[in-house]
Amino acid sequence: MEEVADGPRVVVTEPISDEPLAWLRERAKVAQVAPDDPGFGDALAGAAALVIRTHTRVDDAMLDRAPGLRVVGRAGVGVDNIDLKACRTRGVAVVNTPEANADAVVGYVWSWVLPVLRPVTTIEGALSASAWHAARASAIVPRELAELTLGVYGFGRVGTRVARVGAALGMRVIFHDLLDLSVSNGAEPVSREELLMRADVLTIHVDGRPGNRGLIDGAALERVKPNVLIVNTARGKVMDASALAAFLRSNPHARALLDVHEPEPIPAGHPLVGLPNAELSPHVASATAGAKERMGWVVSDVWRVLEGHEPAFRVC
Repeated sequence: MEEVADGPRVVVTEPISDEPLAWLRERAKVAQVAPDDPGFGDALAGAAALVIRTHTRVDDAMLDRAPGLRVVGRAGVGVDNIDLKACRTRGVAVVNTPEANADAVVGYVWSWVLPVLRPVTTIEGALSASAWHAARASAIVPRELAELTLGVYGFGRVGTRVARVGAALGMRVIFHDLLDLSVSNGAEPVSREELLMRADVLTIHVDGRPGNRGLIDGAALERVKPNVLIVNTARGKVMDASALAAFLRSNPHARALLDVHEPEPIPAGHPLVGLPNAELSPHVASATAGAKERMGWVVSDVWRVLEGHEPAFRVC
């Protein structure tokens, strides 16, 4: 589809789904160009809008090169890679898609956790009586889900959904959040210290604000159970990787399931690589076709701003 002959220039720095991109092209002059492309500067200079995902950094230096910029659209939830203060100073709106990938992340969390807590035993054919009984004996797990406490650190869109699933499975659910929240869907609000001490499964769902860097550090890990299962699909920077590696080496019955890392990609020599009780995935918790499509529709809010209307999801 050809872009319109006139209309505002929108620079798209990272891939978004075809349908929202086509929709945008019907309304605006779209330039798909990455920040490291030689043509990025020229495209940015005439841009009214910028659509980004995870790897584009919007800071003072970039904004200085975009004097006509009116809105930044983040196809996703977190806005850690956007200097919000700099955008406010220049009157640049920031919009995102906070609901787009929540269900995808929740599904990923539980698809990862359940095989650890309750692995499935399968057979591939006929077995002798002795092999049958041996298979059944080896399948006994030490703890049922209903005997475990799920600790949710961060009770926002994803954390509340993870908690509902845990409660449906019969788990005791506790949570800690910056907000003073009351009991929600059977989940019990507790202090940070109590959350760390009581959780059999500790799942992290906080945002990327600077104060959350190193949230789970050596001091926090001194409080958790020696056989805790730690899950992080939030931000890589909330985990002190070196402290976590030391904890996992000292507590072989503990496990860590980590989808997000700092830095990304994971470099050689990263302290968690190769540990038998650390499972690492390449930042794919939101990687479903549906979530990618919904995140791409940040373009609709970008267009609302360009048209002078209030967007559905404004960050600033």
